[in-house]
Amino acid sequence: MTVLEAIILGVVEGITEFLPISSTGHLILTGKLLGLPSTEFVTTFEIAIQLGAILAVVFLYGWTLISNLVLLKRVLFAFLPTAVLGLILYPVIKEHLLGNPNIVVWSLIIGGLIILIFEHYHDPKMVGYEDETITYAQSFLIGLIQVLAFIPGVSRAAATIMGGLFVGLSRYSAARFSFLLAIPTMGAAVALDLSQNAFAFTSTEYLALAVGFTTAFLVALGSIHYLMRYLEHHNFSIFGIYRIIVGIIFLLFIL
Repeated sequence: MTVLEAIILGVVEGITEFLPISSTGHLILTGKLLGLPSTEFVTTFEIAIQLGAILAVVFLYGWTLISNLVLLKRVLFAFLPTAVLGLILYPVIKEHLLGNPNIVVWSLIIGGLIILIFEHYHDPKMVGYEDETITYAQSFLIGLIQVLAFIPGVSRAAATIMGGLFVGLSRYSAARFSFLLAIPTMGAAVALDLSQNAFAFTSTEYLALAVGFTTAFLVALGSIHYLMRYLEHHNFSIFGIYRIIVGIIFLLFIL
């Protein structure tokens, strides 16, 4: 992997990590467009650079989480289903799901349809309550829904944001809770993968990781700001339409 390819993938990760369009799916499809082989390093790279985007959340919201013990407990409780099932299913996910563009394409299309259906029936006048008041039961339900994101193309952000809206959070709070839940979720995923594979990489591959990581962090700062501004006046339907269009384009012309 060249430095330029690492930068391109870092930009893609930074833009897509917090939008409900699947960062993992976009990384896999972008890798296919770049002609990258489906190697152990490429798969690990696609997981590891997500930590760069997650650090953008820590930079912007870390103090909010640390200073609010009630919210911190809810976020950690929501993380439990992913932690348990992730450890159990990690070998299956990495070997059979990650890197499979066909799974990504169909997940994008089906997920886009679900977002459109949900937004059609979701009451746009419902303000919703804030994430500080979420219960343990509601947090756990969001965490269960997040498990669907083990499938590439589903989108962790889409699953948790839709889950937040489903349990009654406002759009702003559902998005913020999704950001906060990303910290333990993606932090654990990256730590697990690097603990098993990091020592097998070359110095050139470590350089690509560093470049992709840094790029993802910087771009994610702007992506988070954009999404929160966007949600002041819009819903998520445009992202559902985008997912369907991208999925169909890859299905018909690339795959």
